[in-house]
Amino acid sequence: MVYHGLSVGVGRLVAEERPDPVPAPGEVLVRVSVCGVCRTDLDIVDGRLEPSRFPIIPGHQVVGHIAECGDGVTDVQVGQRVGVAWIASACGVCRWCLAGDENLCPDFVSTGCSRDGGYAELLTVPAKFVHPIDDALSDLDAAPLLCAGAIGWRALRLCDIQDGDALGLTGFGASAHLVLQLVRKRYPQSPVYVFARQPEERKFALDLGATWVGASLERPPQPLTAIIDTTPAWTPVVDALDHLSPGGRLVINAIAKLRTDKEALLRLDYQRHLWMEREIRSVANVTRRDVRETLAAAVALGLRPTVEELPLEQVSEALGSLRRGERVRGARVLRVGSSDRVM
Repeated sequence: MVYHGLSVGVGRLVAEERPDPVPAPGEVLVRVSVCGVCRTDLDIVDGRLEPSRFPIIPGHQVVGHIAECGDGVTDVQVGQRVGVAWIASACGVCRWCLAGDENLCPDFVSTGCSRDGGYAELLTVPAKFVHPIDDALSDLDAAPLLCAGAIGWRALRLCDIQDGDALGLTGFGASAHLVLQLVRKRYPQSPVYVFARQPEERKFALDLGATWVGASLERPPQPLTAIIDTTPAWTPVVDALDHLSPGGRLVINAIAKLRTDKEALLRLDYQRHLWMEREIRSVANVTRRDVRETLAAAVALGLRPTVEELPLEQVSEALGSLRRGERVRGARVLRVGSSDRVM
């Protein structure tokens, strides 16, 4: 499923037959089993995030099996089940890469935006940037962990909370529903307060162990040490700042924000929202470490996403549902090829 840009209209993906890609030296060819649907994919096809080239095949929560190894590949082997995440490569030699912050690398390459992604039967990727998938995880379990889970893991780390600190989650989609489960496992004394628009989302949050649920303007029972925002809008960001305790931290887990409510920023008041050393941080991409720690934590802690499976042909409907703000319980994953069985 290919995005050609404005030449075919915003948001439109086209089904195409293409020659099989061939792995370059250091790359592997992955036969795709499933690929998760992410809001970043919607940002790409709706024009808020511009790919490095057109046409482009989106998709960056990929699970499949290695079908072929290019010259020089020794760390993985044909038939191995692996995941491919948003990070497709980084230079490895800049000061950010050397410090372990390869997500900030000036030469960061993203799957499904800088190079073709997983909305296809086959894709190539540098071998050092694939992630072995433990047998304890099914394809459907693993796919959302590669982005929704990994970016949530990174956001939670940036919150720097201790067990017992109050955490807020603004928006309750694919990432937040995994963060909530993670907090319940790692910080059992920390209350989690969820701000969500839809009653179904609030009920889902309570089912997963949220302490309290409400709309973004509703005031939680106590000031919050940290809040993770996963919404596409600005209004919940401003509202969230009003819920932070002194020294609190808002971590924005999004690449792009809608422009339809940017006037909400006019409500930003220094004394009310930012004074007392409140802090705003963004989450930029993920590192390989983030992905692999998330996969390991899912196995160790029994972390599992709630998933709705759809065929690849329904990707436009899945993205359209995100665009309209319709309720999605957990994450959506596209079935592209065969199941978990090794080829």
